[in-house]
Amino acid sequence: MYNVAQVIDEKCTAKKGCRLCIMYCPEANCLDLNSSKMVAEVTIDRCKGCELCVIVCDAAKHFAITMQAVSATGQLMTKKGESAALGQAYQG
Repeated sequence: MYNVAQVIDEKCTAKKGCRLCIMYCPEANCLDLNSSKMVAEVTIDRCKGCELCVIVCDAAKHFAITMQAVSATGQLMTKKGESAALGQAYQG
């Protein structure tokens, strides 16, 4: 399991010109502008989970990017505590 960045479309201000996350992402073609929605978009397969985009976005007071867990099969995990089912965490 690892974490990847996820953009919250409603909070993203790329349409107003903010593209800080795209500029500062160290991985090529990981964060790009979705020109139809005018929001930043993460390519999950390329994201290394460094969280630099989160730091930059939060510093700009947008808070539009969160980190989300990905399972060993590459699926985004949406339920809290879902990783426990994989044997990677125990909360007893």
